[in-house]
Amino acid sequence: MELLRHGYTNRTGRDGAIVVKSYRGPDAARRQSREETALRALHGRLPVPPVLDADDNTLHLRFLDGEHGQDLIRGGWAEQVLQACGHTLRRIHAIDVTTVFAPDPAPPGAVLVHGDFGPNNILLDPDTLTVTAVLDWEWAHPGDPLEDLAWCEWIVRSYHGEHVSALEKFFTAYGSRPAWPLRHQQMISQARSLAELTQRWGYADQDRVHTRWRQLAATEAWTE
Repeated sequence: MELLRHGYTNRTGRDGAIVVKSYRGPDAARRQSREETALRALHGRLPVPPVLDADDNTLHLRFLDGEHGQDLIRGGWAEQVLQACGHTLRRIHAIDVTTVFAPDPAPPGAVLVHGDFGPNNILLDPDTLTVTAVLDWEWAHPGDPLEDLAWCEWIVRSYHGEHVSALEKFFTAYGSRPAWPLRHQQMISQARSLAELTQRWGYADQDRVHTRWRQLAATEAWTE
């Protein structure tokens, strides 16, 4: 089996036309269940990998072609990728969240939040730069759209700092740009949650834990 790049949380490999995703770490069973529920509900409504089978801590998904969004940004296509992210996120947030996680109740005004949205979790056709897949739905939940908007911005600022100006394309395509204090506070909150999760994970490699705490400190110092 060929291990796929860009997997940071779980073990994801490809066997021909099948992707095998094995969930690891805290709450693995819950995260697997959440992703399976989201993918089955969204099939035919969004470009998501079809679920072929599921067993203990593993999903078997249909492989979808496309270039990873972060690779395309590094290749010089930041504006096009982030514009595609904005259009896609608008589609995600327009879906009635109660049809995805029914019968779970959703707070008033809640939308379908991906939970880890950004160029790190989309595939695009390298010729048309249209989205062919939105990946990694294990953190999906009903929530505030600001969560996804801020996290996509955090990914860009953290890993593609030279392309921060291209975020204008993202917010324009989405149709809204919340005020900086709101976005900044949300980025800080989510960066802290990521650092705490990484520490709770118990990685033998403590460099990964230290990196997350350094990223939190950097996030707190950002200015628009």
